[in-house]
Amino acid sequence: MRKITKRKIWALVNPIEHAITGAALVDRTSLNKLRLSELAALDAMIRGKGTVSDWRTLVDVLNLTEMMARQGIGPEALDCCEKAQDALHKAAIRYQNTMRMGLNGIGIQAIRDLLEYADLQQQSIPRSEFEKMIKKTKDHIKSHNERVVEIK
Repeated sequence: MRKITKRKIWALVNPIEHAITGAALVDRTSLNKLRLSELAALDAMIRGKGTVSDWRTLVDVLNLTEMMARQGIGPEALDCCEKAQDALHKAAIRYQNTMRMGLNGIGIQAIRDLLEYADLQQQSIPRSEFEKMIKKTKDHIKSHNERVVEIK
């Protein structure tokens, strides 16, 4: 008996529209929502009232930006990523010691530069590529690669 493949037909998805959406650049409204949460996290960190969730938001931006830069999408962001990683690492250590989350002046500038690079990277690639980078970043972190820095 031969194996028979049954093609999936999704009644609720228009395949042409789905392909066009994947090939188009990420729409500005989605990026604005994302950017608003990132800026709110940075603002909380600047005021010294940051939470672990705010820190996590900034770390996620850092990880995604670094992965894109390593894949050739804005490789000039790597230097900024190193500075931002150092600043976020110091913020985590400060939180462990004082239970207050915040950044110093150099760290604030590094995160601002990071957010600018992230915005430029995300505007310059199609949505499908952006989603691939998100998945690749998640997989890279799960793999415990030698470049993955884990803070406990």
